[in-house]
Amino acid sequence: MTKVAVVFHSGYGHTVKQAEAVAKGANGTLVAIDAQGNITDAQWALLNEADAIVLGSPTYMGTVSWQFKKFADASSKIWYEQKWKDKIFGGFTNSATMNGDKHSTLHYFITLAMQHSGIWVGTGLMPSNAKSAKRDDVNYVGSSAGAMMQTPSDAGVEEVNTGDLETARLYGERIAKIAGQFKKT
Repeated sequence: MTKVAVVFHSGYGHTVKQAEAVAKGANGTLVAIDAQGNITDAQWALLNEADAIVLGSPTYMGTVSWQFKKFADASSKIWYEQKWKDKIFGGFTNSATMNGDKHSTLHYFITLAMQHSGIWVGTGLMPSNAKSAKRDDVNYVGSSAGAMMQTPSDAGVEEVNTGDLETARLYGERIAKIAGQFKKT
């Protein structure tokens, strides 16, 4: 069985909904980074054992949250030993505006994955960019690099866009499928 770990930070609860959708699609395990930017030793072990690691953070001021950055910096010991080499990686993010500089966050994730000698997986989803497109359509935000979600700043957690959640679920499904193709037997 392919093991997918979804490691993420969520500041206000919106990004956790996205993480849950990715994990549902991938049949993966959630690894929540706490408010102090930490995960447990057991969670580090889970990441080390995973075939795929999906990175998630809200986009704050054009990049990942400081809590996610602390986690990423703490992964340098793993980087030094190349424990995540050849793992499959993906990433997702959420911000309040349609653009919100979310690509900066995804590019940060891609760089982190490449530093760990990982293999990045894009969404594999066409954007919903025709005049007939509706906001709840899959990949309406239009990202190929990773799953993007847009949640208005005054929206509650229950108001997260269903199309963005479906985009995240489908992305998780793709990551698990590709991880299975790369899995060593």
